[in-house]
Amino acid sequence: MAVGPAVTVAQRWETRSFLPVLVDALSGAEADEEVQRLVEAFGGEPASVAEHCLGEPVNRVRKLRFSSGGEIVLYDGAVVGAILHVEPTAGCPGVVDLGQWIAGATNAATLDELKAALELPVRFAGFSSPYVAVGHGYACFRFIRRDGSGGWKEPGNLARIVVTGKAPGLAMLDGDECPTCSDLLVRGERGVDVDATIGQLEAAVSSQAIAEDAHWVTLGDLTAIHASGLVARAESQLRCRTCRRVICLTLYRDGPATFGYHVRDDAMLRPMEPIPPVEQWGSAERIAMAQAAMQYVDHEPGCWFLVRQGDALYFDARYSLGVADDSALIELNGEEREGYRIGGRSYLAELAKRMQRRPAGRRGSPYYSRDLSRRGGEAGRDYRGEFSAAITDDTWQAEQRARRALSATSSSVEPSAADWPTTPD
Repeated sequence: MAVGPAVTVAQRWETRSFLPVLVDALSGAEADEEVQRLVEAFGGEPASVAEHCLGEPVNRVRKLRFSSGGEIVLYDGAVVGAILHVEPTAGCPGVVDLGQWIAGATNAATLDELKAALELPVRFAGFSSPYVAVGHGYACFRFIRRDGSGGWKEPGNLARIVVTGKAPGLAMLDGDECPTCSDLLVRGERGVDVDATIGQLEAAVSSQAIAEDAHWVTLGDLTAIHASGLVARAESQLRCRTCRRVICLTLYRDGPATFGYHVRDDAMLRPMEPIPPVEQWGSAERIAMAQAAMQYVDHEPGCWFLVRQGDALYFDARYSLGVADDSALIELNGEEREGYRIGGRSYLAELAKRMQRRPAGRRGSPYYSRDLSRRGGEAGRDYRGEFSAAITDDTWQAEQRARRALSATSSSVEPSAADWPTTPD
């Protein structure tokens, strides 16, 4: 039997929506036919054009905003995404009529209604980032949880649809003008002014506008570790509390410093070198601080960690609450310390199992009130931050990074509404 040419059957999203016009424009230059077709679909001439520089090396950002509620985003002259605004923003006051873009959808559409209109499987990049694959692009649905409502499950919460060529979790086109963190980079004659930029970041950390990730090099140690020449790259990562982007300041042994903004999943996949022992690069004062801090003792990959500070022992064990994993950090009491003295790692393995059976995330668990992660302790002590710093160099961090990265890119299970975060990912 003769075999003819392959025939591609158009999917519903291609025939019953105008999303292909957005997807076709991806990667194109502003003058390209596909991009101009999208410009016409948005109504012709843009109502406004916004331009700014992002990070170092510089990304030159250009945003074409239309009174129809459409927006085209270009980085360094190429289209990286397009946005359908369902509610007005300061930069783009217009709103689209979603029914003109997706047949059967309205501006009050829930996630289930969008799924039905497009007939595509929904996946998730974080609890608040549902998306669908559309050809060689992705359409991410941004919902805003209002007044305790169920996020994507109730009508009226859809804010915008972001179409991008990068998988959700690796792109954030609608948060790159954050007033909290967009002006923290200080440029000098040769790129990043490292000392001035660190000063800006430290001030933002002090004001609690951004938060340091203790798994990476702290800002206070960054220049000392870099100056030692012991690592090829030293990096600090900090998360903005407003837009949730991760700021990465990286110093290289053989190249200029870089400063970039990343979404969580992208930042998680960045190379992480082990931090050399503080005795090899720290001042006498810094070494003394390290000796007084929590110290790594032992761990079981993916299960538990044990650290010591003076005479105190702190134990962190993983547990699951169904769709979400977490961990509880407790100080071993007298009975548990004696159990560890006698039984060693076997005792800790059994303790971890008990903590998994009665997870600290549930009220009524004997570990709920003992979990140091959920209370500041004396003088607001950051037990979790101290603990994270103590285990920065150990293998569980790499394992957890890999697990979270895999989960972010492969999960297609819908989280429950109870898991919706109070701020966007």
